[in-house]
Amino acid sequence: MQLPYQSYFESVPGYLTVQNKRLEIVAANRRFIEDFGDFDGRYCYQVYKQRPEKCEVCPVIQTFRDGQRHTSTERVTNLQGERVSVIVYTRPVKGEKGDIEAVIEHSTDITEIMDLQDQLRESQAKYRLLFEEVPCYISIQDENLRIVDANRSFREDFGASYGSKCYEVYKHRKEECVPCVLRQTFQDGKLYSHEEVVTCRSGRKKNVLVHTAPIRDASGEIVSVMEMSADITRIRELQDQLTSIGLLISSISHGLKGLLNGLDGGIYLVNSGMDKDNPERLKKGWGIVLRNVSRIRSMVMDILYYAKDRDPDWQKISVEALYDEVWDMVERKASDQSINLLSEPLDSDGHFEADHKAIRTMLVNLIENSIDACRLDKKKDEHTVRFGHRGDADIVIFEIEDNGIGMDRETREKAFSLFFSSKGMEGTGLGLFISNKIAQSHNGNVLVESEPGVGTKFTVALPRIQPSEERREESDCSD
Repeated sequence: MQLPYQSYFESVPGYLTVQNKRLEIVAANRRFIEDFGDFDGRYCYQVYKQRPEKCEVCPVIQTFRDGQRHTSTERVTNLQGERVSVIVYTRPVKGEKGDIEAVIEHSTDITEIMDLQDQLRESQAKYRLLFEEVPCYISIQDENLRIVDANRSFREDFGASYGSKCYEVYKHRKEECVPCVLRQTFQDGKLYSHEEVVTCRSGRKKNVLVHTAPIRDASGEIVSVMEMSADITRIRELQDQLTSIGLLISSISHGLKGLLNGLDGGIYLVNSGMDKDNPERLKKGWGIVLRNVSRIRSMVMDILYYAKDRDPDWQKISVEALYDEVWDMVERKASDQSINLLSEPLDSDGHFEADHKAIRTMLVNLIENSIDACRLDKKKDEHTVRFGHRGDADIVIFEIEDNGIGMDRETREKAFSLFFSSKGMEGTGLGLFISNKIAQSHNGNVLVESEPGVGTKFTVALPRIQPSEERREESDCSD
């Protein structure tokens, strides 16, 4: 078939064919013949795809049906057996009466483009897999600090909080953190790192090491920032344990020195009493020795208790007796600070199993914390700390409530962390940490309710009867 403008037909940069209604190729340009060979008497699907039947979706057939132009993307095979990607365009060839006599099919080789797209999709899939499975929290945030994407670890622990601000999700704050390393990255495009304490949606607190990196568009402008947070909670727990050992040893070293000096003095009296056959001198010296040995033993036990896990010294304790003992220990301090200490014992008679010294220390710590919170509050004329207890057949509950400075949500969530203190330089950050550790060792808990400027309430719940050793081991295994 000789077409008008045959030279133009031959020079088109692509594959050109003319097909009849039976999809027979009746004409083709030189480029087509070079790459696909002789077409005489053959159907397009035989030449292009080496298949025995028509394609399920054929743009040529569609053009014969409706007279419209159609397009599609296809994979064809040339003479060398190479797979070639083409984009196909069709248009009708009409006769004098307006009926469609043939269809021109123009196919352009887009193999390189398709290969690049495949490589891009493969790279995106690898990036997404890395993004999802990397063992740290990753979030991408816009210039308003709103989370626009997050990986699987982040979603599992903090939820799919798309559109929420990072400080709302991580720290339950109402205002932006200061300083904010992510904001700094937006401003200067530099990488930053910072350590934070964050709270999962389960309420569990975690120490994380945060790294930020800018994400830029084609023009180099920073459009978002990636925040990568590695969970270093276990490392910090180990470091805290080592630090607490050093801190405790340092804090009592001076006391131990004094006790040893007293022990030397007692030993001197014992020896001189024996040498001079002075029973009174001997008795006095031996009493000093016994007292100092007892105090040294007590200090060593404290170190062992706080510096490492140990089994509590279980005893059957009277609730009323313990309550009165703690009251006597804190009443003087409250009075010296001009703080009203109110006793509110409720229906909680009887006994419970506990380590007497540990529980006494815990309650004293909590009450002294409330006294300090009242002392630091300069906005009220009068301050009160209420100390009460209640319970039932299964648990005993101690309550300490004050109208001091109070705590916001972020402070409440960090209150039981080692060395965290809301008192600035006045606090050691040990009291609440130790109190919580004691409650947990007794299979109990300490709950804190607090509002800034209103006050704080601590509720200590302890079981009256501790599980047997066998039941405790079973419980540990089930956890």
